Amino acid sequence: MKKEDLPKTIPVFPLSNFIIFPRTTVPLNIFEPRYVDMINDSMKSNKLIGMIQPKNSKESEVNPELYDIGCMGKITSFRENDNGQFLIELKGIIRFKKTDEVKSNKKYRKCNVDFNNFYDDLSYQSENIQFSDLKLIFKDLKNLFEKRGFIINWKGLEKQSLDETINALAMASPFTLEEKQILLEAKNLELRKTKISEILTTYSFDNYNNTTVQ
Repeated sequence: MKKEDLPKTIPVFPLSNFIIFPRTTVPLNIFEPRYVDMINDSMKSNKLIGMIQPKNSKESEVNPELYDIGCMGKITSFRENDNGQFLIELKGIIRFKKTDEVKSNKKYRKCNVDFNNFYDDLSYQSENIQFSDLKLIFKDLKNLFEKRGFIINWKGLEKQSLDETINALAMASPFTLEEKQILLEAKNLELRKTKISEILTTYSFDNYNNTTVQ
């Protein structure tokens, strides 16, 4: 996608503890009526929606306050099941900053967005990171995943590109809402790798010293 093709307003899907990154693809099961409407409308236009985290993880809030930074994705696969629910695949395109919310007669939310700080997401940037640099991160993260009952195909991950691997681990990690937001807002892959390492240090301290990290 080119800069000039980026929309000024997008529908947004607030989803707690869930992030996507550019050039990564995630499956989503859409069942809530307002988001079924959103996907229907999106499929009729540019197939673009914004994924963004609410600041509060309470699901009871109808319109929770949103973080400023999210990631816009494009629907690349769409299937409707017998219950009227949608199974889609969303490919991350570019991160955005929410500038303000748009008043609309739609049940779902729409925001004006600014992409200025994230144009690098549109082009592949070769990062000076080697898999050897990630061995310790993989080891610590693997321990954390296993402790939380997560199963990861580590051999499969190592066959992917570095950015796909780091971003996939960041998305799937059992980190908190706030920690995932830090990873999403990290400017580049090198910084994201460092942030994962820093977050893991707090978990390692918690695991090995039986100390509660507040």
